[in-house]
Amino acid sequence: MSFAPKPGVLDIAPYVGGRASVPGVAAPIKLSSNEGALGPSPKAMIAYAAAAADASLYPEGSAELLRAAVGEAFGLDPARIVCGNGSDELLTLLANAYLRPGDEVLFSEHSFLVYRIATLANSAVPVSVKEKDRQVDVDAMLAAVTPRTKLVYLANPNNPTGTYLPFDEVRRLLTGLRPGMLLVLDAAYGEFVRNNDYDTGIALCLKHDNVVMTRTFSKVYGLAGLRIGWALCPPTVADVLNRIRMPFNVSIPAQRAGAAALSDHDHLTAALEHNDIWREKLTAAIRATGLKVDDSVTNFLLIRFPNEPGKTAAEADRYLCTRGLILRGVASYGLPDCLRLTIGPADANQKVMTALAEFMARK
Repeated sequence: MSFAPKPGVLDIAPYVGGRASVPGVAAPIKLSSNEGALGPSPKAMIAYAAAAADASLYPEGSAELLRAAVGEAFGLDPARIVCGNGSDELLTLLANAYLRPGDEVLFSEHSFLVYRIATLANSAVPVSVKEKDRQVDVDAMLAAVTPRTKLVYLANPNNPTGTYLPFDEVRRLLTGLRPGMLLVLDAAYGEFVRNNDYDTGIALCLKHDNVVMTRTFSKVYGLAGLRIGWALCPPTVADVLNRIRMPFNVSIPAQRAGAAALSDHDHLTAALEHNDIWREKLTAAIRATGLKVDDSVTNFLLIRFPNEPGKTAAEADRYLCTRGLILRGVASYGLPDCLRLTIGPADANQKVMTALAEFMARK
């Protein structure tokens, strides 16, 4: 007897993260997963190590310690916060909770692959909406809404393009949605944005009962390995997610490290300043080679390569790997002529600039 999964599951292409190794290279530099360039806060690591003494104990089930820390850091009611095993879990839980077979889910053309995975896993219909010059097109998103649309994922800023929607455009998108539709604002890279017209979405979440914002500790806080995320939800949505999430889904070490990271303002400031400096340097240096780089507000750059022999993204990827540098190919995001570069430590950034200049200068 064989068992068939529900419709949609076998249409999922399994998620493949950024590579971490190169055959024949002993210690490559990984710049493929948008991890924090400065690593974790020292305070977070001390808290993490101290938690080993409680390894035999179950964590408090609602992640109360971490929810309280997030609430204090952002001025939010902890009762409206749900924590998860990375923001990926929360994005998936929202699909699990609200999608029925045949429902439609909107997301932009070049956006996080988890949106499609979560949609198909619930036998719903993914609707990829064309972008305009690799930026979310609100008019196109609204034109794609049908009576079957149930959920809209908006990565803001977007991965892998590094672009963002100004707050007024996000509000315009929300205004055009029916009350029965859920808008999920994925602000995984929100801390990096310095522009005055950007907002992570907290105000919209607090005002509307169909908006959820998700955040992560994997990027600027440098805690990707601990898998910590949180969502700000309307009370009714928080209640639903707490009913279906797994018990004890955030470990004691993760909760304590996350709470400590939020309290280390000096480390956060240093991480953001490092990113600002190197984002500008890398963008200028890569453009000077003749390659195209879109303006980014995140901790990564999308590099566009010409479709000509000797200069393609695939050839650049192979060349960089021989130099021990691992970037992220983004063909699975619909961008086969691009590589995504994480802004890393200073030495790594310098090596990338040199290697790309040498690659483009080859005859």
